[in-house]
Amino acid sequence: MENPKTEPTGNAVKDPEDWVTGDEPMTGAQGSYLKTLCEETGEEFNGDLTKAEASERIEALKEKAGH
Repeated sequence: MENPKTEPTGNAVKDPEDWVTGDEPMTGAQGSYLKTLCEETGEEFNGDLTKAEASERIEALKEKAGH
């Protein structure tokens, strides 16, 4: 059997909408990074996002900021 830590399977990366905890409030780390990205891109920061929403927003702002 493959070691999932060294050889992750194809489903190792899940869509945030499929996360079991995706509807929980975003983590402190997500909030901090999201605030930084919002400041860099001139976007408004929303501190009321879920984990899944924050992840999707972070990805969009990373792309906008050229990260």
